[in-house]
Amino acid sequence: MVYFEDLEIGQTAAFGRYEVTREEVLAFAAAYDPQPFHLSDEAAAQTHFGRISASGWHTCAMTMRMLVDNITELRQAGLGSPGLDELRWLKPVYPGDVLRVESALLSKRQSQSRPEMGSFQSSVKVYNQDNVTVMTMQSIGLIRVRGY
Repeated sequence: MVYFEDLEIGQTAAFGRYEVTREEVLAFAAAYDPQPFHLSDEAAAQTHFGRISASGWHTCAMTMRMLVDNITELRQAGLGSPGLDELRWLKPVYPGDVLRVESALLSKRQSQSRPEMGSFQSSVKVYNQDNVTVMTMQSIGLIRVRGY
């Protein structure tokens, strides 16, 4: 199990592999972000996207899946997250893209009011199969302190 004490500022990780499908892009857009360029080839062709692209929120959801798979594999004593900062969608994500994640631990601190937990901040970058950065964010995670 990975606890607060095991985290080292500066440590990096590379993980995940998520294949973006047209069916999933359309289904997510229909349910949560029904803008024409996420749903229609014709409408998308008239925009700077040029073709159907995934919603930025869908990119976040795919990234979350890769993050959760990674912390599950590491057996991290995670306690959720109070949010994130500096979310940026830098390039469109298209059906057929294959996404992956790289992260770097920027800071950590133990809670003064709840000493059984700590928080950490990570820089998260999402890349496509051409190693183009498609999304960045700063993630804030909560994690259990060993012995509590």
